[in-house]
Amino acid sequence: MNSVVLIGRLTRDPELRYTAGTQMAVATFTVAIDRPVRAGGERQTDFPRVTVFGKQAENCEKFLAKGRMVGVQGRLQTGSYTNKDGATVYTTDVVADRVEFLEWGDKPQGSSSSQSSRVDDAPAGFSAIDEDIPF
Repeated sequence: MNSVVLIGRLTRDPELRYTAGTQMAVATFTVAIDRPVRAGGERQTDFPRVTVFGKQAENCEKFLAKGRMVGVQGRLQTGSYTNKDGATVYTTDVVADRVEFLEWGDKPQGSSSSQSSRVDDAPAGFSAIDEDIPF
């Protein structure tokens, strides 16, 4: 079984490109995920790279921005390549089957959003959440 579920914040805006032959959209981004901290332990964070394809990739590029919270469901994929120094570099990426936007809104034009920014715009068919819920 190869299944991964992650929740974290984007470390930078997604990068979108298209494949040469089929012109399929491919978006890549990195998510910062805190590891659980034991009492007295030091906080540690992982930064897995996520790859997503098709219409979902285009939506990621349109709606996700640095600092936004995102949920990712997919699988691990390993690979390797030889860098310019001749050394073999091993990679582990998450290939997303599903990406959930946990904070919504169009990307701000001209600059990336900060981690503390909240967007009150909800997509069509959804209503904004009332932040004063008593529970």
